[in-house]
Amino acid sequence: MKYQKLFQQYELSGYHLENRFLMAPMTRSRASQPDDIPNALMAEYYAQRSTAGIIITEATQISLQGKGYAKTPGIYSQQQIEGWKLVTNAVHKKGSKIFLQLWHVGRVSSSKVNGLQPIAPSALTAQNTNVYIFDGASNGDATFVPVDEPREMSKTDIDTVIKEFVQGAINAIEAGFDGVEIHGANGYLIDQFLRSNSNTRTDEYGGTKVNRIRLLIEISKATANAIGKEKTGIRLSPFISFKDMNDPEILQTIMLAAEELNKLDVAYVHLCEADWDDAPQIPIDFRIKLRDTFKNTIIATGNKTPEEAEQLLQENLVDLIGFGRNFLTNPDYPAKVKQNLSLNKISDNHTLFGGGTARGYTDYPFIK
Repeated sequence: MKYQKLFQQYELSGYHLENRFLMAPMTRSRASQPDDIPNALMAEYYAQRSTAGIIITEATQISLQGKGYAKTPGIYSQQQIEGWKLVTNAVHKKGSKIFLQLWHVGRVSSSKVNGLQPIAPSALTAQNTNVYIFDGASNGDATFVPVDEPREMSKTDIDTVIKEFVQGAINAIEAGFDGVEIHGANGYLIDQFLRSNSNTRTDEYGGTKVNRIRLLIEISKATANAIGKEKTGIRLSPFISFKDMNDPEILQTIMLAAEELNKLDVAYVHLCEADWDDAPQIPIDFRIKLRDTFKNTIIATGNKTPEEAEQLLQENLVDLIGFGRNFLTNPDYPAKVKQNLSLNKISDNHTLFGGGTARGYTDYPFIK
């Protein structure tokens, strides 16, 4: 077989995966309104893509305060838990595994989204950063609005957020998920604490690298204690700096975090890698050092070709490969890779975010 490793089975912290394909988190804004409740259409969407060995869901807010975009699902109410049960049942019937990505956007929000002023490690507005709402435009498109100035989080705010992550994880397990992924990437709250340009605090949560990783480690430890370390994964994005997140110290900070996450023995570290054409490539020496530092599963996601994925797996630099857009448009993506078939393209950019019908969501064709 051309892609021997990609189609090899894998044991992830006691979970048996049929292949090394991971469906990456992708925000689609299909939650039922009001109250951001997962629904049957979402269950169909994920079930179709259960050809992946494991699915990581779209980012899911742990509280109304943690919400940054319209119609994204939550995991903090009983209605949301019941909605997610539709998804987990559908995926498990198809034989795949599924983790829920836990999300707090921090300063990447607007009162037009959730009626609240954003919170952040420091009262610094993310420059050139927008979020979206649906304001009744005739074509149904999202309308982008600039983020608001956040207020600096108090210690009470920090304690509350830690509890919300833990409760979100407990709720996810109640909803039938196999585990959770703590979203510490892409310029959202935890990433804001990690970076020196967005975190200018002078207390125990800022100032030094050790202090800046404190929130990530406290959330990870509390979550692992609540649901099990084998059910807890972390997503990080050391080489992504959009949303005004350019920090010259981030690589050293991420590696320090990896050392501490290794001590916690969490299930995996998931690298979110840049996925645009001229994006920076992750240096091999970083991958080698991460492999030496973190002993459990390492995942890489970022517009990889099957050839690139296979090479990373063969070189033992990562264990699973995340694919996003290719799963979005090709629910049977692994089979298409195996048979070297052409891929469906995005049918209509207007259907990427929002919409309550199958169009551009569950209507992409399978192999005939």
